[in-house]
Amino acid sequence: MRNALIGLLCALFMFGGEAMATEEPAFTVAFHEGDFEVRDYSALVVAEVSVSGSRDEASNAGFRLLAGYIFGGNTRRQSIAMTAPVVQERASGETIAMTAPVTQSGEEGAWIVRFTMPANYTLETLPTPNDARVRLVPMPAARYAVVRFSGLSRPADVERRTEELRTFIARQQLRAAGPASLARYNPPWTLWFMRRNEVWIPVLRTV
Repeated sequence: MRNALIGLLCALFMFGGEAMATEEPAFTVAFHEGDFEVRDYSALVVAEVSVSGSRDEASNAGFRLLAGYIFGGNTRRQSIAMTAPVVQERASGETIAMTAPVTQSGEEGAWIVRFTMPANYTLETLPTPNDARVRLVPMPAARYAVVRFSGLSRPADVERRTEELRTFIARQQLRAAGPASLARYNPPWTLWFMRRNEVWIPVLRTV
């Protein structure tokens, strides 16, 4: 029964569940310029998995594993609210031609897919995943340079946006502190011009 419900959850996300992802991690905007922002995020907890394949294959596989956890696949059989965005990055720490977050040689590889846990949870209050592939990880407060764009988040589009973001970082005399990630906020059925995608790159705080 639980597998069927997980399948339904995935289907809703993939084809019509835009309203399900209501909570987003809180941040403050330190700087804004057109489609670019520098954001400060507070410490938070994520559930993440490592998966292999193309970006989209890994995104789908990772989503299903994480959906299993928040839909009751844990020691308390407790449901945890879905949040947005779903974030993906290359497990190697290399920049991605995307989330998943770009200089990517080919689509195949290892990826990390993350769900942010709702703000009312801590690492101590979250239930333990039944699947050992799901890890609960505390993320420290961090500053990110972000570029927002609409569309299908195809590899070429993400690579172009990532390079634009790196140019913005250099222009603002910021220093990147990690790899790029792709954050996707909408299910794939969403019309391309209504989709919200973002590339994130952590940067060092200068103040």
